[in-house]
Amino acid sequence: MQKLKSGADGGARRALATPVEVSEYLGVPVATLYQWRHRGIGPKVHKLGRHLRYRWAEVEAWVDGQAVDLAA
Repeated sequence: MQKLKSGADGGARRALATPVEVSEYLGVPVATLYQWRHRGIGPKVHKLGRHLRYRWAEVEAWVDGQAVDLAA
């Protein structure tokens, strides 16, 4: 799922994720990702030409930010 690419600085970078990959990772339909993008509430998305791509680190950071403290 996550391939490593060589970055401009020579370091390894993970490949960008497609909406299908992110929907599988999050367990939500692709249509939900599109709705979240439209509403501005989902993980940060990048438009490359006409294609939408996600950075895995940003998806994971968004997931971390969704944590709810049920004890409060």
